Amino acid sequence: MTPEHVKTLLRTAFQEKDLISLVVESDDQVHFEACIVSQCFEGQTKLKRQQRVYAALGDLIATGAIHALALKTYTSEEFKRLNSEG
Repeated sequence: MTPEHVKTLLRTAFQEKDLISLVVESDDQVHFEACIVSQCFEGQTKLKRQQRVYAALGDLIATGAIHALALKTYTSEEFKRLNSEG
């Protein structure tokens, strides 16, 4: 499983107009880190955001193609604030 394949699956799950930024990285093709900035996260808890991402990748997680997934999920406003603080 490549980061590009994971990105493609996530792009399919999220509407393109709502997806502001998507970064997926992996050193070993089974442990992944993803940072997703999307307007669809507006008003959602972190748990709901993660559930949405896991719903898109659930089969790959269940089969072990993705062994671990570290997620950072933000709205555009949260991401702007984060970047202006650092």
